[in-house]
Amino acid sequence: MSLSYVYSRARIGLESPLVTVEVHLANGLPAFNIVGLPETSVKESKERVRSAIINCGYEFPAKRITVNLAPADLPKEGGRFDLPIAVGILAASEQLPQTDLSAYEFAGELALSGELRPIIGEIPMAMACSKSNRALIIPKQNAEQASWVKQANIHAIEHLTQLYPHFARQQPLPFVEESTHQKVHIKDQLDIADVIGQPLAKRALEIAASGSHNLLFIGPPGTGKTMLASRLPGILPEMTEQEALATAAIKSICHQQIDSNSWLTRPFRAPHHTASSAALVGGGSQPQPGEISLAHNGVLFLDELPEYERKVLDVLREPMESGEVTISRAMHKQTFPARFQLVAAMNPSPTGFYNDNRSTPEQVLRYLNRLSGPFLDRIDIQIEVARLPKGIWANSANINSVNKIETSAQIQQRVQACRQRQIMRQGKANAHLGSAEVRLHCNLNAENNEFLELAVEKLGLSTRAHHKILKISRTIADIKAIENIEHEHLIEALSYRAMDRLLRHLTQGL
Repeated sequence: MSLSYVYSRARIGLESPLVTVEVHLANGLPAFNIVGLPETSVKESKERVRSAIINCGYEFPAKRITVNLAPADLPKEGGRFDLPIAVGILAASEQLPQTDLSAYEFAGELALSGELRPIIGEIPMAMACSKSNRALIIPKQNAEQASWVKQANIHAIEHLTQLYPHFARQQPLPFVEESTHQKVHIKDQLDIADVIGQPLAKRALEIAASGSHNLLFIGPPGTGKTMLASRLPGILPEMTEQEALATAAIKSICHQQIDSNSWLTRPFRAPHHTASSAALVGGGSQPQPGEISLAHNGVLFLDELPEYERKVLDVLREPMESGEVTISRAMHKQTFPARFQLVAAMNPSPTGFYNDNRSTPEQVLRYLNRLSGPFLDRIDIQIEVARLPKGIWANSANINSVNKIETSAQIQQRVQACRQRQIMRQGKANAHLGSAEVRLHCNLNAENNEFLELAVEKLGLSTRAHHKILKISRTIADIKAIENIEHEHLIEALSYRAMDRLLRHLTQGL
């Protein structure tokens, strides 16, 4: 039979649409043509496939070879189609049995010797393949990551010659064993116990971790803002395997190495303040994920917040609300997940200190106005990180004693219990509650409701800020395992509005 069908998959963002590789051998002058919207890297596979087949001891057909990658209107790129094209040619020339080919999908780049080289995007491909109830044959270097997908049947090969014994039923390829992870985390030994003092900032950090709230640290240089932010991943709840798989899938299409020992650890991304809008949200002619998608289910840390361009920060406003980002181009439109927790740090003035008499209130306001109001409105907790009091370094040995300072592991246990209460009650973290869910789960009695309305009116807060105060109050109550929001919870939530107080103080002084 001079016609064969082999299944593979393209890579379009996080999607892996099915591609049928049709190979036809016809009489005539020898030729090798690939059709079906192949890009340059796919067209170049002709020479790789030809050399690999010959060097593996097979006969390359001296016929007119036509390879069609269907559907024809779907762009195909990369070297992943080398293996399915080679399999199709061998099957069409009857050098490889094709009775069972319909039960498999193939992907892999061929070396001239016939060895398999790794591809990118193996996790989304394995997820799509498992839904189609087919087995996936991929290079050995991709097999471990692909095996993280539950219910996926993975075969790993290192050389093209391993296929014939398998399909001839002489030496079947074993399935790659499903990874059984013990939730092993390799962290950078960053413990919150290393932070001297700053009890209010640590409290805000625990609340932010418990409810997945966005957090802004405001304070002069050297007060520990960056140190505190870098400790946040150590107290966050552990990722579920479903969350970890979604995060790993994004990394797999970005040419990033995934450590099997730490893939369950939440990501921590800290782009420099010179990063562009495309670097943060993603972009390119072929849309690729940006920093906010790489921080999916983790933390995005923006240090020196006012140093970012205002338009760069404002592109974060929609993803912070929706948890995803859509990148539109003339020929492509891709949506990437971006459910990140924003943590930012900034100085209160361009000189670093507010009361150093080196800047006027007008200069400070000009500096703070680099941050738009709608962007600041999306940050739940705004906490001032003050300078350490006199004498704290002399008594640091006593302050850091085991009996007084909590470790990240101890705080994480409380955070984990608090987050579990939220999942059991509403199926999500408090920060992600919608308007209807806020009314349902963050209801107040008449006295507290009147108090909050007066406070919001006096502070001049928006409806969004009103809802965020309710969500923070709900998280504070959940930390204490209290069913209803009480007055003290509202007072503490209202205290986390440091930027509002600073701006009001500056404007009143003008």
